[in-house]
Amino acid sequence: MRVTGTGHASMRIDTAAGSILCDPWVNPAYFASWFPFPDNSLLDWETLGQVDYLYVSHLHRDHFDAKHLREFVSKDATVLLPEFPTSEMADELRALGFTKFLRAPNEQVVELPGGLKIMIQALTSPTDGPIGDSSLWVEYDGVRLLNQNDARPTDLTVFAELGHVHAHLLQFSGAIWYPMVYELPQSAKTAFGKQKRERQFDRTWRYIDDLKADHVFPIAGPPCFLDDALWQFNDIHGDEGNIFPDQSVFLSEYAKVGGTNGIVLLPGSVAEVTTSGATTTHPQPVEEFFANKTAHLEEMRERKRGVIEAEKASWRHPEIDVLAGMKRRIEPLLDESIYLAKGVGGPVRFDLVGYDGESVESIVVDFPGKEVRPYADEKVRYRFRTERALIEHLLHIDEVDWVNSLFLSCRFSAARIGQYNEFVYAFFKCLSTERLQYAEGWYDEHERAVDAEDVTLGDWVVQRRCPHLKADLTRFGIVDGDQLTCQLHGWKFDLPSGRCLTSVGHKIRAARVDAETPAPAGGPVN
Repeated sequence: MRVTGTGHASMRIDTAAGSILCDPWVNPAYFASWFPFPDNSLLDWETLGQVDYLYVSHLHRDHFDAKHLREFVSKDATVLLPEFPTSEMADELRALGFTKFLRAPNEQVVELPGGLKIMIQALTSPTDGPIGDSSLWVEYDGVRLLNQNDARPTDLTVFAELGHVHAHLLQFSGAIWYPMVYELPQSAKTAFGKQKRERQFDRTWRYIDDLKADHVFPIAGPPCFLDDALWQFNDIHGDEGNIFPDQSVFLSEYAKVGGTNGIVLLPGSVAEVTTSGATTTHPQPVEEFFANKTAHLEEMRERKRGVIEAEKASWRHPEIDVLAGMKRRIEPLLDESIYLAKGVGGPVRFDLVGYDGESVESIVVDFPGKEVRPYADEKVRYRFRTERALIEHLLHIDEVDWVNSLFLSCRFSAARIGQYNEFVYAFFKCLSTERLQYAEGWYDEHERAVDAEDVTLGDWVVQRRCPHLKADLTRFGIVDGDQLTCQLHGWKFDLPSGRCLTSVGHKIRAARVDAETPAPAGGPVN
């Protein structure tokens, strides 16, 4: 099995029974804030795009590059489609000209012509990507590969049971806006960023230990930030709280925990994977490339400056009444929302900075009142500050997912009262009736479900599944005194009260070992 690195989470897998192109991303994403690094735009995409199969793991735009898919990927390719709860991915791919689809039943092995076998695990929580994320398992002639990309399954048992894996490709770096955009003292940002960076690596080590593959390939990050306004987010400034460590840092940190089987793929690197080993060739020495990272980034910044400026020129739509547009888009969904509106539990404010860089229009999304209106000097749960032009553009293109556009762009600042609230971001990725109804149904089902099994962790008896996304706490739960941390996503719980310390809601059932029975978890705490 030949694996060609094509940048970020993208790769081309070649076997005698067919080729699969995964997650090709080349063009800037999220309001031209994210670019693939190392740069992959100079690869021979005319050749790389001539494949038998296309696999897109999910709709995040550093995985789903519509422009590149339209221009460079063969429309004769059969799309290996995850079993997602909505039809959005298939609909968007059809709009790009793809006509052949194989909808893979979730977690079921499918044998393709020539003996090539694949299995796709689809994750379908409202917090998984833009309503869904997935991983791809591939087997040919006894060689097995797992492309986990940036999916976060609760465990990898379903893949391990299919046989020993020879190549494990997975995310290790950050792909979020926290804590950089929050209006906090720099010392607090550094402390929170350092914690997040450590959690990212801890989670990666757990996945690697679960699968015990022969070779581990760090992929799906980090992006690079070439706009001058975002340049500080690149991990080249000696900031121990930067959440975007690169592949060379991965190898260094992996070695500290005993890892010796890591392989980095630069764009154009080729790994020949067999049951007995892997041989890799690179377009240039990996260590030399990362030793000159700053110079590579500076060269990219100058080369892509025109691309960024052209993108920025397309965002302004002064003809749009933003307040009226937000009312039309959001108020009907507020009327339909029960769980998400209750979960947010208060008003959310958008401060929109005008073209002059100084004037500000403040608009409130009032979740309890089910309306969008001008700000009225009240306390708000969350506050976001961004350019008016960005919201104009979202309304102009009828964007249904502001997470997969505005928030991932990092082109905003944020402040909040109290804990992180996942329902805020869940709502703003569900700005369509289809998405909202799915999310409401998911939360309804999971709030009503009773997790009856308990396990003992240290001095505590707790429910086995994390209240957040059902991770197995026998594997991911760490108890320190009266506090439990689920290391899959870093969520923390106060065991005596059951209260979640990371976000509103998600109370856990827990009791000391010498108590009679665990207290019931109950519903969300808002």
